[in-house]
Amino acid sequence: MGLRLVQVDAFTAEPFRGNPAAVCILDRERDATWMQAVATEMNLSETAYLLRQDDGYSLRWFTPAVEVALCGHATVASAHVLWTEGLLDDDVARFHTKSGLLTATRAGDWIELDFPATPDTPEPTPPAGLLEALGVTSPRYIGRNKFDYIVEVGSEEELRALDPDHARLRTLPVRGVIVTSRGNEHDFVSRFFAPGSGVDEDPVTGSAHCCLAPFWASRLGKNEFVAYQASKRGGLLRVRLAGDRVKMSGRAVTVLRGELVV
Repeated sequence: MGLRLVQVDAFTAEPFRGNPAAVCILDRERDATWMQAVATEMNLSETAYLLRQDDGYSLRWFTPAVEVALCGHATVASAHVLWTEGLLDDDVARFHTKSGLLTATRAGDWIELDFPATPDTPEPTPPAGLLEALGVTSPRYIGRNKFDYIVEVGSEEELRALDPDHARLRTLPVRGVIVTSRGNEHDFVSRFFAPGSGVDEDPVTGSAHCCLAPFWASRLGKNEFVAYQASKRGGLLRVRLAGDRVKMSGRAVTVLRGELVV
């Protein structure tokens, strides 16, 4: 018998929007080479692997190219699968990950993640080629956290018009680049480029909001936000900064169920 495999669109209530993730329910420990091969075969921004433990589930995330230490949308997808596939009765899902214990709480059709905040520090000397690769000429701010660079631009219109040179971005020694601005209809908007991790533009990036929440809290003077990631697929998040934690909520919809027979 094969392994259960479910594809979910996260941070959306509509099929074919938000960020797609495959969720594989494991029957036993699998090695990273095998998990990477399946993720490459799926060719989605993330493939998540769940394995039942006594006090929750182990959870690992892979892009088509690498394993990552933190992923929001595939965690929303994983929690959604546990509840909709009848694998978990509790309203709180516990995940053991490379970023420690993470939880997801069910609140109606929204799923709230509890993630660590990853604030940035100013980067007075950005790496050569960063702004040129993005096509940004007059950034309002450039910073970096332990995962990514963050670049603030002047408007949502400027952010949406960006057409980066992904091959050039791929040479930067970071997971990715967050670009953000104040939103026209939302508190803030963002895009996320991660060609070095095998994803030119990630449709909706939960982990980027672990940086965006403290970033915008210091600028807007509040801790709760409605955020929109302005990729082609687009995705809506509710975000709340709570000390050194970020609570982010999104919805999810199943688009495919299958069986991995290999």
